[in-house]
Amino acid sequence: MKSIVIFVLLWTAVAGSRETHSLHYIYTALSRDLGLPGIHKFTAMGMLDNRMIDYFDSENKEKVPKQTWMKDRLDPEYWVKGTQSRQSKQQWFEVNINILKDRMRQNGTDLHVLQWMHGCEGEVQPDGNMMFYRGMDRYSYDGTDFLSFDDTHSVWVTPVKAAEETKRKWDDVPVLKDYTKGYLENECMQWLNKFWSYGMTQLKTASPPEVYVFARDTNIESIIRLTCLATGFYPRDIIMWIKRDGRKLYREDGLESSGVRPNEDDTFQRRDSVEILRKDKSKYTCEVIHEASRVNVMKEWKNSGSDSGGSGGGAVVGFLVLFLILVLVALVLWCLCRTGIICSQDSDSARSSRNTPEVKILLKDNINGVLLTVTGDNISYRDNINGVPLTITGDNISYRANNGTNCGPEVVLLPQNSNEYW
Repeated sequence: MKSIVIFVLLWTAVAGSRETHSLHYIYTALSRDLGLPGIHKFTAMGMLDNRMIDYFDSENKEKVPKQTWMKDRLDPEYWVKGTQSRQSKQQWFEVNINILKDRMRQNGTDLHVLQWMHGCEGEVQPDGNMMFYRGMDRYSYDGTDFLSFDDTHSVWVTPVKAAEETKRKWDDVPVLKDYTKGYLENECMQWLNKFWSYGMTQLKTASPPEVYVFARDTNIESIIRLTCLATGFYPRDIIMWIKRDGRKLYREDGLESSGVRPNEDDTFQRRDSVEILRKDKSKYTCEVIHEASRVNVMKEWKNSGSDSGGSGGGAVVGFLVLFLILVLVALVLWCLCRTGIICSQDSDSARSSRNTPEVKILLKDNINGVLLTVTGDNISYRDNINGVPLTITGDNISYRANNGTNCGPEVVLLPQNSNEYW
């Protein structure tokens, strides 16, 4: 998947203050099925200005919209034909990845990846329309550039010997070169203009970040990790600082950063963290600046930890005493319940009230973007971090959105020939 990221980074680099927009499609095929959740043997996705607009994978076998305006503005026939096109491309990839394995004398047990990215970028004109700026039609194999189309000279280019045979074959087919050039400069631009007009309002709307600052224990008792998290923002450009007594911390101070990473809903997140002494009484702040949404947030972290000494030891002892008392009370209540003194073993309603707690998840689901309520028997859950789905276990689990809609378990999992239907 690394080469997908490289593709997108290269594609988003623009010169000067030119306003450009892009439409491109990414296809990824694996030589074998890994049997891992969320990792499919074949995937295809359409990207408009780096936001996913449609998706297909080898498990669901259907091209589906990933933006509401795509679903609303395109008729059902578009999705039917798009599904057929995706399925035929999946077959094409399966054949060609086997050809490449044989050509390179690779065995069938190793994992190999064949990718194709193609699309166009347009420059906005004074009248609001976009004119062709540049196109891309590029293949990679196992993360390395394999074959690409030089749109200016209408010729296929390869940096590796293994692709020379394919280059010769494709250069000898003038119709293929004419079609590729025509698609990039004309048909792709038509769809770019159309999709941009459909989604213009949403694409121009910036999403502000949600900012959190918190501390977690480390393997060393005297040290904690202080983290600043910004999530849910769009576009991706953001400034983040962790400050100690007003001074910005850098890598030399032990600062670590995840960099900007994508969320499941086309927004982004960034996480910076630093290890500090638990008894550190310095003033730590998290500052986040997101110019697109005009957000400038500064949050202070309150150190609730105590200095080492008698007071800390007393707090630990007090906690242990309280814990033992609670355990004793729980055991007494359990015994009374077992003997039927305070509850009935045969009462279904009592059993239901004991074993079906409702848990409000402070997390947007992947489909509707709403908060969820979970019910079930023997529920347990682990909150990984805000912005990341919970891990939930239990029996007879059901999910209900706060708008009354019943949802399936998938809402909390990560966790989408000629012209039109690439």
